[in-house]
Amino acid sequence: MPPGGGIATEIRAGATTFMVMAYIIFVNPIILGYVGVPGLEGKGLPFAATLTVTCLTAGVLSIAMGLASNYPLVLAPGMGLNAVVAFELVAGRGLTWPQAMTVVFLEGLVITLLVLTRFREAMMDAVPLGLKRAIGVGIGLFIAFIGFFTSGFVVKPATGPLPVGLGVVGGLPLAVFLIGFLLTAWLVARRVAGALLIGIVVTTVLAIVLNGALAGWKGFPTPGAAQIPSAVVQLPDFSTFGRLDFGLFAKLGALTACLAIFSIMLSDFFDTMGTIIAVGSEGGFLDTRGRLPRVGRVLLVDSLGAMFGGLANASSNTTYIESAAGVAEGARTGIAAVVVGILFLLSMWFAPLASVIPAQATAPALILVGFYMMALAREIAWADHEEAIPAFVTMLVMPFTWSITNGIGAGFVTYAVIKIASGKARELHWMLHLTAAAFVVYFALPLLERTAR
Repeated sequence: MPPGGGIATEIRAGATTFMVMAYIIFVNPIILGYVGVPGLEGKGLPFAATLTVTCLTAGVLSIAMGLASNYPLVLAPGMGLNAVVAFELVAGRGLTWPQAMTVVFLEGLVITLLVLTRFREAMMDAVPLGLKRAIGVGIGLFIAFIGFFTSGFVVKPATGPLPVGLGVVGGLPLAVFLIGFLLTAWLVARRVAGALLIGIVVTTVLAIVLNGALAGWKGFPTPGAAQIPSAVVQLPDFSTFGRLDFGLFAKLGALTACLAIFSIMLSDFFDTMGTIIAVGSEGGFLDTRGRLPRVGRVLLVDSLGAMFGGLANASSNTTYIESAAGVAEGARTGIAAVVVGILFLLSMWFAPLASVIPAQATAPALILVGFYMMALAREIAWADHEEAIPAFVTMLVMPFTWSITNGIGAGFVTYAVIKIASGKARELHWMLHLTAAAFVVYFALPLLERTAR
């Protein structure tokens, strides 16, 4: 992993992070707008307004994180959380969009109170070092899997019993990904400065050239990807900002509304914890006990991100694991986060340019960041099965369920059960008892909600 190298390195690393996560500018409006979803299309949030608030919240909060914490951690609307808002709260429960965003706002308020009382920080300190390392490895596997999936190399078969399969190697997008991956892997192996950024730029240019020259091949599915944009400037649309509606309690009932807030809050809470630990480990920011200095500032900005995301109708903003791409490029300070924030704010006006970068150009960077993060696995005490089995469960559940929170929860519950069953309950910090119990409730939420109806 490249060491930190001054302002030029921070700027380059910030540009890398932005390119790796620029997909959210368009994916968030697609999810919240039900684009292409049969029966729901036209019932979501307006695309242009959601794109604007996505860029606005990501930009403001990333700059705030860089200035407040001086870490290269960046925020944007969380993938997964936005799908919960769109398909569970609105489509599933019948909430209006302002009511659903009020759920997000309230869970952010609860987490902010937990930060101000230092509960959230104490919870992070209570996690055993072995589990912290496993969380970092699990997230590395997760983002590598995301890279393979978004590139089209790994697909969900349309038919058959297998959950995943190999993509169509003869297609143009996958061919571009394979070339980009081999190029980026070679640059990383040669320890070339800016390897990830170079790989993204060269692969994007290659995609544009081939997409225009080889009309017979199947093109890129994302609108605008690998195409020279017809327009460069797009005016921002702030029409959805500030729309909240506290009538959700009357709509759902107090118990069901509180369970919905608790579910999103728990996911938000532990997604961020996992990301901070993983990126902190990758960047060498953690102390000997696996704690992040100035973590209170990081957690405060992150919790305010949920509130701001709900207020803006952009969905909950959370600290992004793609921050690790910038760290892998040498980012060590908040300058990189400020660079990312500025680029997001500019994207409110220049969104067509950001749309040019295809997922196949950023996927190699995600996979190789996962490679960097796998190094933490050698620091896990594999000979101690009481530590190693929960670590193993944590690492695998994350990519297999497409959820950082599920992996952390499965690891915590496994760790607590093994310790208690072995007669070592007193070795568990009281917060781990509490957290394991909370995760049991979290995993049982579908049953509890059916009972409450």
